[in-house]
Amino acid sequence: MRHEIPPEARTLGADLRSLRRSRGLTLQALADELGRSVGWLSQVERDMSQPSVTDLRQIAAALDVSVSSLFRAKAPPEEEGLIVRAGARRPIGSREAGLVEELLSPDLTDDFEVLHSVFQPHAKITEPVSRPTQEVGYVVSGRLVLWIEGDYFHLSPGDSFRIRGEHFRWINPHDVPCVVIWVIAPPVY
Repeated sequence: MRHEIPPEARTLGADLRSLRRSRGLTLQALADELGRSVGWLSQVERDMSQPSVTDLRQIAAALDVSVSSLFRAKAPPEEEGLIVRAGARRPIGSREAGLVEELLSPDLTDDFEVLHSVFQPHAKITEPVSRPTQEVGYVVSGRLVLWIEGDYFHLSPGDSFRIRGEHFRWINPHDVPCVVIWVIAPPVY
């Protein structure tokens, strides 16, 4: 028997609502930042109004996500909300620091998100990041150096880690990519 996914969990509006809430923003706060009304934003989140491409760019910027992360690949009805095929993953975040991330979760409406993260050779972030989240990562292949609150950890395939709001940064000083499966709660992308 197929588990039925509620239609409201399969939509752009549901993803936007989840992202807004994960950042602790009220409808009013995000509407103010966008220069739009609360009513308009509420209608977008309830899929009663379709935002324009310009609106999506502004919303993505306000929520600090890529515009492409807001679009889903079309899945067959029997797989929608349940299965994410390798070729249909949504890109997440920016690739500027040499990090390529794709969403493994079907959407952003759960209490967590699962990412496939590829740290390119010699890629790094230099400024520490801190998020109001709990995060767990598992190194699938390659090696990564992870800095958490001043301590360096050299990670290899099979190693895992947890970050709970601490400042962290990473570097892949090696000549091969490092692949990490990353779980973040609540969703931030």
